[in-house]
Amino acid sequence: MRQIAIYGKGGIGKSTTTQNTVVALAEMGRKVTIVGCDPKADATRLILHSKAQTTVMDLARERGTVEDLELDEVLVEGYLGVKCAESGGPEPGVGCAGRGVITAINFLEENGAYSENTDYVFYDVLGDVVCGGFAMPIRENKAKEIYIVTSGEMMAMYAANNISRGILKYAQTGSVRLGGLICNSRKTDKELELIEALAKKINTQMIHFIPRDNEVQRAEVRKMTVIEYNSTHAQADEYRALAKKIENNTMMTIPTPLSMDELEALMMEFGILDM
Repeated sequence: MRQIAIYGKGGIGKSTTTQNTVVALAEMGRKVTIVGCDPKADATRLILHSKAQTTVMDLARERGTVEDLELDEVLVEGYLGVKCAESGGPEPGVGCAGRGVITAINFLEENGAYSENTDYVFYDVLGDVVCGGFAMPIRENKAKEIYIVTSGEMMAMYAANNISRGILKYAQTGSVRLGGLICNSRKTDKELELIEALAKKINTQMIHFIPRDNEVQRAEVRKMTVIEYNSTHAQADEYRALAKKIENNTMMTIPTPLSMDELEALMMEFGILDM
């Protein structure tokens, strides 16, 4: 069983990319579980065709303790048999959202959510700041492979570099490795070349470049992945290609994150920042 965490700044399309990739793997016959580790609980909506799944933390608050939950209440089967769970988080403005990640993953493991025939577990993790709770899939050696969704925008690159710092910290004492950058295109200037250059600088690869296409939004409005909504569309094939690249990926590295000066110099080289 491969445990994979997908990180990326808020709004970069991380959850959309993850769900479409997971469905592509399921289409290939793989048994996949996806665990949403973002308080927004939007990591499974396209697979379950619902606005938001009931989360571990929501039910724990209702019952008073996580020990009173049943696995089938929080682990639900969706499109193509993908198993879905959401950690959830605390009430807004109260507590640490990262605690929900820790509580949910421990509950799922202790209650047998990952069966013998599970091929993949994907953790969709909020990645603007890798705090202790959100770093849990890395810190506890749950996820051995990390992919970062980014784009040619400055803050997306900054977040990718910052996340690679977190990976480096735990890679030095554990087996977690960076599998690559996924460029979710924003159609910025020289975007493909820029992300390839960033990947090289931080000792990884750009594993796939996903072109921008409105078919993604059309599918999302209907609470579907592109593969389900329009399986013959070229964008569906992009996610299939990414899924195959992840399945066959053997390039697992310890990242070499850049200093802020180095990151800005790279952006200046490609004309992203003015001198």
